[in-house]
Amino acid sequence: MAAPFIHLRARSAYSLLQSALQVKALTKLAAKHGMPALGLTDANNLFGALEYSEAAVDAGVQPIIGCALDVRGEAGERGVLALLAQNEAGYANLMQLSSAAYVETVGQAEPHVTLARVLAHAEGLIALTGAGDGPLAAMLEAGHGAEAEAMLNTLAAAFPNRLYVELQRHGARIEAETEGALVDLAYKLGLPLVATNDIRFEAAKDHAAHDALLCIAAGSYLGEEDRPRVSAEHYFKTAEEMAQRFADLPEAIANTVEIARRCAVRVQKRAPILPRFGTKAGRDEPAELRAQAEAGLKARLKALGDQRAAPVEEYEKRLDYELGIITQMKFPGYFLIVSDFIKWAKAQAIPVGPGRGSGAGSCVAWALTITDLDPLRFGLLFERFLNPERVSMPDFDIDFCQERRGEVIEYVKQKYGADRVAQIITFGTLQARAVVRDVGRVMQLPFGQVDKLAKLIPANPANPVTLAQAMELEPKLAEERRNVPEVRELIDTALQLEGLYRNASTHAAGVVIGDRPLTELVPLYQDPRSDLPATQFNMKWVEPAGLVKFDFLGLKTLTVIDRAVKFIRARGEEIDLENTAYDDAKTYELLQSGLTFGVFQLEGQGMRDTLRKVKPTCLEDVIALISLYRPGPMKNIDHFAQVKDGQERLKKAREAGESESELRWIEDDIVKPDYLHPSLKPILEETYGVIVYQEQVMQIAQVLSGYSLGEADLCAAPWVRKSPKKWPRRKRVLSPARLSVR
Repeated sequence: MAAPFIHLRARSAYSLLQSALQVKALTKLAAKHGMPALGLTDANNLFGALEYSEAAVDAGVQPIIGCALDVRGEAGERGVLALLAQNEAGYANLMQLSSAAYVETVGQAEPHVTLARVLAHAEGLIALTGAGDGPLAAMLEAGHGAEAEAMLNTLAAAFPNRLYVELQRHGARIEAETEGALVDLAYKLGLPLVATNDIRFEAAKDHAAHDALLCIAAGSYLGEEDRPRVSAEHYFKTAEEMAQRFADLPEAIANTVEIARRCAVRVQKRAPILPRFGTKAGRDEPAELRAQAEAGLKARLKALGDQRAAPVEEYEKRLDYELGIITQMKFPGYFLIVSDFIKWAKAQAIPVGPGRGSGAGSCVAWALTITDLDPLRFGLLFERFLNPERVSMPDFDIDFCQERRGEVIEYVKQKYGADRVAQIITFGTLQARAVVRDVGRVMQLPFGQVDKLAKLIPANPANPVTLAQAMELEPKLAEERRNVPEVRELIDTALQLEGLYRNASTHAAGVVIGDRPLTELVPLYQDPRSDLPATQFNMKWVEPAGLVKFDFLGLKTLTVIDRAVKFIRARGEEIDLENTAYDDAKTYELLQSGLTFGVFQLEGQGMRDTLRKVKPTCLEDVIALISLYRPGPMKNIDHFAQVKDGQERLKKAREAGESESELRWIEDDIVKPDYLHPSLKPILEETYGVIVYQEQVMQIAQVLSGYSLGEADLCAAPWVRKSPKKWPRRKRVLSPARLSVR
């Protein structure tokens, strides 16, 4: 390495409300300044470790994975120790320590680890003493020099040849007051020095925005004197600037390069790792899956009797085809695990949803009772769920009764081990409206003025607009920024802080199950409001880390339906939701009236107005409306309603025995379906010529271009992903049990 200095102490936005730099921004800064390596040491966490490793490598920068841990000793000493992973063993220990900082301190004020635990997990780690924030500086400032020396000796014994006395020069009083003593101790004990800079923002000009960020974190105001603050020196300094700042201690600069050379580990992506599923009679997982699926299909077909949508042979052929694909893609275990906890839930009378999303297209899932929807009855395609030409993990969205969802997760914990099951972390961000309100508050601008500005930003929870987009969409906001100085300052600051992470919590549905203690794969986080730990990697990064996600959704509607059934039974009546017919006239009369408060996905005012307009007469109509009622496809609702109305008029006229001339007159008067091509009529007839589903796009590609369904999925999916407002990605299916009113 030719660089004279390498930063070892950068913080990213994952140091919640402490840094104004996203992970990618840090790696770009390192590349921009010609630094071949960069150390990331977020506060107590490894939230961004995998993301940072990938971003750094992409930028041509060596990632150094670290953590700034709040450490507490038995005698009350406390402070920050920065630990850097030197090798695989070091990263494994870093995961253990960061996990302990959260999981073992639930109910306490702040995450931290004991000094004893740090000493026990020192292998493979390089330790920096924390400079002004470290325990040594705190002891020296308090006049406890002997205790500081004893602690330094203890650390030196635990980190032989891997302990560096850290110095920082940000202009803080404690740094200046304790630096001399720290240097003397280092020389006395023969320990090397290292110079670092606690990076929190890009350039000195960004200090004001970062100051506002600290006020947001502390709930304080910019005008307050006694509040958390840092100097303008916490920016990404060049190697030359750092060399000049520590010109009197050149070895402290040189040692940053030595440390970077000693760190040779990055967080790697892994293939999906599933726990082994215990099978019967010594069968392997593919054989067990086939045995359960074939037995399940027989039970399903027996229950259907003459109501089958196709001959038995067609069901068996479809099942055999799917089993072949599932085995080829090595996913039998996933299906068995999901089927097991769903069967357990149903055996405990816990309401489980009939299935939604692309997983409803699997005949194997139907046979295993993962879903309760016959995919042949609804024309659902397996390739939308699993496609060997587009390898990705299967993903079932499973709804459980909101009040009893926890029981199912508890069963999974007991079956696979409490240390192998966790939720998934999620991060709240400073979005446009919120950041404007936050910055306005810390600037102490009048509430009415800030509220007025915030309300000028369009509110769209499904697709939030950025502040920059809001100024393009709302001229008044841009005008206020131009003409009012304090508004200009507010918005300029908000633009710098927008998108940063505000807080950590747990994902509403995601649960991971591992084949080993999870801390061997990912670090863990503990939300104080949850009994179950969460992974420190979010949804985007937990799967590349090797963990498989299972969605346990809590659905209030299922709870309501369950109570309704119990009330009915209490009156001495029985109701079988699993075998409820799809053609109940009274149900469709109710839907046509728009009186659908409490009906899943049909209770909003706009949807109720749409029901009155379209007047659904079959389940397929309801499915189509749910898919059409979203930005983009919504423009087709009027055409859908007009064509449907015309087809209904023709149908009634034929049933009434109207004359040919009357039928021709009606045909001339109505809006007719446009199937684009005669061969597409079987595909589009159900939706009156309107292309509603991605399955239809796939079938059209198959019919017109001769694609296999796998090739058609590859053709359709990227287009759909790029045009989310044009096509729903998944066909939405509801069973009669979901069409219930509170």
